[in-house]
Amino acid sequence: MPPKKRNIGTPPNKDSKSNSKKNSPDSKDHSVISPDKHKEKDSAFVTLCKDLLVTNTVCDHAWAIWETMVKSAEKVNGSNKQLWGACMFISATDMEDVSFTFTDFQKAVGMSVKQFINLLRGMDENVDTISSKVNSVVTRLEKKYEVSLALYQRFIFIISKCLAILSLYRRQELLYCTWIMFLLAKGAILQMEDDLVIAFQLLLCVLEYCTKRCPSDFLQPLYSDVSTQGLPTRTSRRNKAKLQLPEVDMQLLETLCKESDCSVDEVKNVYQSSFSVFLDSLNLLGSQDLPVDTLSIKYEEIYRKNKDFDARLFLVDDETLRPEKTLVYVLFILFLFTRAAMNSIQQLRGELTSVSDKPSSSLIVYFKNCTVDPSDEITSRVEQLGQVFSQKFAQAVGQRCEGLGKKRFTLGVQLYYKVMESILKSEEKRLSVQNFSKLLNNATFHTSLLACALEVVMATYFGNCVKNGGDESPETDLRFPWILDIFHLHAFDFYKVIESFIKAEPTLKHDMIEHLGRCEQKIMESLAWKTDSPLFELLRQSREEGLGEQAEPPATLNQPLQHSHTAADLYLSPQRPSRRLPTAEADSSALPSSQSPTQGPRQLRSNSLSLFYKKLYRMAYLRLKMLFSRLLTGHPELEPIIWTLLQHTLQNEYELMRDRHLDQLLMSSMYAICKVKNVYLLFKTIVTAYKELPNTNQETFKHVLIREGQYDSIIVFYNLVFMQKLKTNILQYSSPRPPPLSPIPHIPRSPYKYPSSPLRVPGGNVYISPLKSSRAPPAAMTPRTRILVSIGESFGASDKFQKINQMVSSSDWSLKRSLVGDSAPKPLKRLRFDVDGQDEADGSRSGGESALIQKLAEMSSARSRMQEQKLKEEAERGEPEA
Repeated sequence: MPPKKRNIGTPPNKDSKSNSKKNSPDSKDHSVISPDKHKEKDSAFVTLCKDLLVTNTVCDHAWAIWETMVKSAEKVNGSNKQLWGACMFISATDMEDVSFTFTDFQKAVGMSVKQFINLLRGMDENVDTISSKVNSVVTRLEKKYEVSLALYQRFIFIISKCLAILSLYRRQELLYCTWIMFLLAKGAILQMEDDLVIAFQLLLCVLEYCTKRCPSDFLQPLYSDVSTQGLPTRTSRRNKAKLQLPEVDMQLLETLCKESDCSVDEVKNVYQSSFSVFLDSLNLLGSQDLPVDTLSIKYEEIYRKNKDFDARLFLVDDETLRPEKTLVYVLFILFLFTRAAMNSIQQLRGELTSVSDKPSSSLIVYFKNCTVDPSDEITSRVEQLGQVFSQKFAQAVGQRCEGLGKKRFTLGVQLYYKVMESILKSEEKRLSVQNFSKLLNNATFHTSLLACALEVVMATYFGNCVKNGGDESPETDLRFPWILDIFHLHAFDFYKVIESFIKAEPTLKHDMIEHLGRCEQKIMESLAWKTDSPLFELLRQSREEGLGEQAEPPATLNQPLQHSHTAADLYLSPQRPSRRLPTAEADSSALPSSQSPTQGPRQLRSNSLSLFYKKLYRMAYLRLKMLFSRLLTGHPELEPIIWTLLQHTLQNEYELMRDRHLDQLLMSSMYAICKVKNVYLLFKTIVTAYKELPNTNQETFKHVLIREGQYDSIIVFYNLVFMQKLKTNILQYSSPRPPPLSPIPHIPRSPYKYPSSPLRVPGGNVYISPLKSSRAPPAAMTPRTRILVSIGESFGASDKFQKINQMVSSSDWSLKRSLVGDSAPKPLKRLRFDVDGQDEADGSRSGGESALIQKLAEMSSARSRMQEQKLKEEAERGEPEA
């Protein structure tokens, strides 16, 4: 039956700005601001605070943010009202005291979603006011908006094909009811705002449910002949725990899926495992009506509770949700991506059709040939990890999606056994043996292999993306390294299986190979360097072998990355003999087959560590080259020097990587060498260029470990940690006899290329590189000085400058201990650079007038010399004067 009549011009507002808050049982007196307490503030600002019902505390904090913006020399585009609103949003979010829905906020300040997000990003870039918490909220908001808009546009496209020519009222009624039901179903079933595949499959379920309840004269001929015999029936409440799944109208569902290039089996699974439970929760399983008013009231309650944007406003093309022209193209690409993902899902399911989720006969033979039969352990482990996976999947996606999680795990198990068999056959051919007892009884190998198979499945469904950190809760984000977290698997152990997995599974698509390559990069840049990583124990053992033993000698860097290591080599590592005689006799059972115990025992080195460092060095150099090309093309002689410092740090001061990110050492190395070589380069300039690189995140430079439990900006890390640890080494590069340069790594052509690396055009020696951003403007060099500390780029109170300057120039070690040891540095809420462009001082800023005059004289003299040199170089190059 068609829905009952109701007024549908616009979604109900119900005096949202007053009644919803004032009549709430959770309301408190201090929720309404007191104008008498804010007389020093602009009256229009206070009025906006009253309209949004913010508290006195939020109002004060928002005004402080506004005053910081006013004092800044950087201008942010936007009206005062819009900027005030943004300050209130930041303040309320930071203080977790949001009193308004996002739509109410938009109406008050007159901005669409995209206008607000662009304004906030402009504030962050110019004034740096956005905390990690606010950035996370805004990122989720943007994702949810883009996914909702894409789904709405697809919804209109599909339902327009279903409906016959109807009166405007009838058409709007059906659109409203169907869309509201979808919004409720998506909110009840999915916790993830950006799982577009499941959300779209759920939309098809809602369309099937609503379409078959419409009179046949409401529908196009293709849909009007659909039988209603498949209408679901409701069970009694006493049998609710044993809900009888309704028979889906397969004819209608197949038609809808065919129109959308979607797997009917996948949609049917979503219907029976999730959507039918949702229908039963609303008492709709046996109903033939579409209760518009009930659905709308239910949505209103949820929308108010979640402080969300009102997605019903898509139906009336409200200006708050209206997309920009550029976003239309983005949404088109988004749905192309979704369609490609659904095609990949069908292909993956097709390739695994003939593969069982139990060990094949060939695998069973391998198991029986082992000294210790691993069959029971393997089966038990798969069952245990399956329970963990399904539970964690339901927690992340939605409790009603546990059944979907089980089906995805089954696909992963099929792929796991398929790749395992391929690896064993390859090893049998390579070694001419059939007893793989050590490998097949290695629990870490099996967990890693299963995790890799599941990562392929998850990336196929969710999209082949890797989490960059900081923008999502780990419990609700299925992106890598989610699979490592739920299996409690060390990233360094997982890395060992990636290359063998790719080689053993020839049906992997190119985009999935690239995805696994990005996973490997993520491991090398940060995940493998967590405190509890086994990597540190291997490095410690490597260092104890003696001065001649390193994780990977630099001399091998300019050689091609060629190796024959398999997963078996890496998981049973160490396998490579050391040059140094051991202090105790080695276990002869661990020796390579080519080495007899009678040859004399030699201490073994780790293949996994050696290969890890080979890849790490090459990735680090590529990152350096990308950042260098944006900042220092006028100083090509600095690239090998910066690389030498970075390579030295990774090799000899690897403790600096503990719980940190490779790019933090990269940016610090670049700044340090520019300092010692008197090349003018602001840390702010480095960070700005870094943000333009692919797959980067602001947490990398805003949230850096200083000491245990204390985090601050990358400038504080450079001053208090990096520079203090490496000062002696850095200063050597300004001496007449600098250290020898490290060899430049040979860049491999691996099966998984690093993003943005030059690509070779087939059939020639032509390479295509990504378009580079504009170069940094030429500027005067810094004065010649041995002070390496970064000063003048604000990151806190002025007393911190004085302490750092004293520490650098003083021999008072008690002061140094007080700064970096006994008393923890006060962490900053955000990274903030000063606005006058000054970058360096000699520590006498707070001293007397004579010291200041002397310093100004030194700076003037040095800059004059540098400017003369610069003009001479420009004249030689024929460049115009700046």
